Amino acid sequence: MRIWMLPITLAVLLCCGCAQETAGQQGGQGAAVPPAVQDEPGAVRIEGKTVVMIVARENFRDEELFEPKRILEEAGARVSVASSSLEPAAGALGGRVEPDLLVTDIDPAEYDAFVFVGGRGAAEYWQDPKAHDIAQQAAQQQRIVAAICIAPVTLANAGLLDGKNATVWHSEAGRLTAKGAVYTGRAVEVDGRIITADGPESAEQFGRALVKALAG
Repeated sequence: MRIWMLPITLAVLLCCGCAQETAGQQGGQGAAVPPAVQDEPGAVRIEGKTVVMIVARENFRDEELFEPKRILEEAGARVSVASSSLEPAAGALGGRVEPDLLVTDIDPAEYDAFVFVGGRGAAEYWQDPKAHDIAQQAAQQQRIVAAICIAPVTLANAGLLDGKNATVWHSEAGRLTAKGAVYTGRAVEVDGRIITADGPESAEQFGRALVKALAG
């Protein structure tokens, strides 16, 4: 268990959409993490690939940013973090990250993958025209578009999930089906170049699915 993650028993209770949060359990940017495994036999490498991870300015879910980010970077990707403010973004569990750029400054032509991070704060992008435009342009350009926890609602509202297999934090399944998605309830769902995941317990699997998609 990485030091910035809650014990499994609490993680089950503290879902990405719940109202109660436990501060101080998450290490922020620069927190100690296990050494990267760079040269495992058969490890997938994605040097040169670029990824932007979009987080809420507050109450993003820590595991859903830090774990996929670590996995992507260990595989060789260059990862940027974007938010609606350049002030340090605050995770629900106490982690913090300094965004590299504003969401409004994202150029869809500059990235190979676009990842919408979940947590309660992710609802700020559900109806955001710029977030929708980024997702739509990325999909049109055959880039990877991904979202975890409640963030797949942003993709649904942008029209990307109509007729697609997708998953989401269970409380928001109706928002996906209302926009034409086929809700599967799986931990991670890959449909073409769209990847969705259901919450913090799936963060590692989500990160590995991103690496596989970028390598393919």
